[in-house]
Amino acid sequence: MKSPRFALSIVLMSALMSLSAVAFAQSDAHAHKAVDNPAPMSDAQKSFDSIKTLAGVWTAKLTLDPPMPDLDDKVPGEISMRVTSRGNALVHEMYAVGVPDDPTRYDHPLTMLYLDGDRLTLVHYCDAGNRPRMVARPSPDGKTVEFDLVDISGGTQRGHMHHAVFTIIDANHHTEDWTYMMPGDKPMHAHFDLHRKN
Repeated sequence: MKSPRFALSIVLMSALMSLSAVAFAQSDAHAHKAVDNPAPMSDAQKSFDSIKTLAGVWTAKLTLDPPMPDLDDKVPGEISMRVTSRGNALVHEMYAVGVPDDPTRYDHPLTMLYLDGDRLTLVHYCDAGNRPRMVARPSPDGKTVEFDLVDISGGTQRGHMHHAVFTIIDANHHTEDWTYMMPGDKPMHAHFDLHRKN
């Protein structure tokens, strides 16, 4: 004979599964209603939709200003961009070609872009050990999305990413401009000229 506790857990699991099914059904019904009467698209949504068209792998030519002798800006790089979370987020990864995938020794920064209410937000998970959060300005032309720093989690003694600009030239070519604030608030500008690899 099964214990009352076991029977109760079966009943609770069944109830939770039923509630989940109802929630998803209501969500789907709401989504279908929204398709019938679409709300006007916000500037943040338009910018996010533009940036999501950049999903893929890109070869990158890097130019630094000011030049840094200890960093070889001639090393080819790649940037991978991937839409995830049912279209609600974009993962952006930078890496150098030919460098081992060893995060304890080499840079491999990750950036997440997502909508936060009526704002397009970027969080950069930096190799300097911090997480700057930036918010996009509305894009007047739909081709350029500029991000301004809002706040930073983690220490900034090794510097921090401060600003980013994505410019879409066409389906196979875009540029990215990142401003990194070195210790002492000295700006370092990195310009990536990117061509679609796939």
